[in-house]
Formats: sequence, structure tokens, C-alpha cells
Amino acid sequence: MKIGFIDYYLDEWHANNYPQLFKDASDGEIEVAIAYGQIPSPITGMTSEAWCEKFGVKLAASIEEVVEQSDAIVVLSPDTPEQHPALCKLPLASGKRVYVDKTFATSKKIAEEIFENAEKHNTPCFSSSALRFSTEIKAADKKGIDFISARGPGLFSNYAIHQVEPIVTLMGSEVRRVMGIGTEKNPGLAIDYKDGRRAVMNTLGGGPFDFLVKYEDGRSLHIPDCSNYFPNFITDLVDFFRTGDVKVAHAETIAIMGILEKGACAIKEPGKWFDIE
Repeated sequence: MKIGFIDYYLDEWHANNYPQLFKDASDGEIEVAIAYGQIPSPITGMTSEAWCEKFGVKLAASIEEVVEQSDAIVVLSPDTPEQHPALCKLPLASGKRVYVDKTFATSKKIAEEIFENAEKHNTPCFSSSALRFSTEIKAADKKGIDFISARGPGLFSNYAIHQVEPIVTLMGSEVRRVMGIGTEKNPGLAIDYKDGRRAVMNTLGGGPFDFLVKYEDGRSLHIPDCSNYFPNFITDLVDFFRTGDVKVAHAETIAIMGILEKGACAIKEPGKWFDIE
């Protein structure tokens, strides 16, 4: 099975590691066969030609060529989601199975527009943070959750998704509004659901991803660290390539983009609610 890569620039961690991970998870059945990078890496300077030579992948001259010559497609650009509308347009009109790397979009509206294109052309697709696929999040009981307290490493700008994704996985997509609750150095969010449930999250720079889940009946579930999320994600992604079974509902990804979009505003004005329209 031939996978095509479409990226803004190819020399980045996901593009560099997915080829071997796909081969290993599929016992060699699935391989990255063709790739297109729009520009040389602004970080390392590596060109698309050099990347393709390094990884033994055919260089495509255009996105159209990748779409035509692939069985399934991965749209990468994980650190430049503003490029996704342009990079996704032809793949999501192809009817072929498409995975779009996180972060999916820069706003809820853009996420909706990207998915509308896919739905119009009956193209199976999804996007996700790998944290959704951790052993502990996958095994957690989703019924009757009243409150989640989460914390994790990294900057809010590119790591908040790794807390928001599990929260929405467990609590659903019916989010109403968000509020900044942290400080400038340690930003956090309160995430308010339409039915009164709530989650809070904090990006604290270091440490593991930690989730405390409280249930309406008084039960507690503590996940002090998330394990196996990347191996589990790759296994599920390979299954999607093989079967077309979409792993993440579009409504959840749209909600996550709304939280991140309004959350970026909310952390600049702590104490003020921002509605997710």
C-alpha cells in the first residue's frame, strides 16, 4: 500500500519518523512511496529533493501527483497548521483515505470548512493528537464524567492540544466557553460544557501529562502519566489506511480547534469567559 506525503517542508520529526513506523506497524505492507514538500526546511535548509533521496521516496512535482499516485495520503505540516487549508484541498477532494497531522486548523471556522470539503467528496479523514490514543485514555470510562483536572508540559501555543484532545475524547464536543485561569508564565484554561460539566488544564512547562477524572457518582480516576500513545496511534493509523475506519469524529476535532482558538485569547485576559461560537 503506497502512502503519499504532502508537507509544507519535509524535514521535520513526523515526516522523518513516520516512514519506518508505518513499515514496522504493518509488517512492511504499508510504505511511504511519494512525497511533496512545498519549500525547503526553514530550520535545516534541507530541500524536498534531498529528503526524498535520503528516505528512498519518489519526489513529486505537485500535490496533484501525490494524490494520483497514492493509495492513501498523509498531510503533514504539524507545526504550520495555517498551511492546511491549501495543502488539504486536493487530497480531501480525492475520495482516498487522508490523515491530517495535528494541529488541524487555526480556527473552528477553518476546521469546519476543511471538513466540508472532505464530506462533499466522501473522503474518509481524521486528525488527532497522539495523546488520545494513550493506553489509559483509551481504557477510561467516558460515562458520567463531571470534572477533569489536567496538566502537562510544553508551551500553550503548540502543546495545549495534547491536553485538550484527551479532555474532549473523554467529555465530548459540546463545549460552551473557555476562561484563562493561569498566569503569563503558566497559562491555563477552564473549559465549560453546555450541560454544566467542566475541565481545567494547565501548561506547566515540564513533567508528564497528568489527568484527574471525577465522576458524578463520586468515583475518581487518576492518570499520572500517559503511556504508549505514539505506538497506539501508529497502530490505529495503519488500521485506518487498511480499513477506512475513521478514528476521530469530525465534531470532536472542530470542538478542539474552537477551544484552542478561543483559549489563545483567553490566556491573555484571565478571568474573562470567551464563548465558542
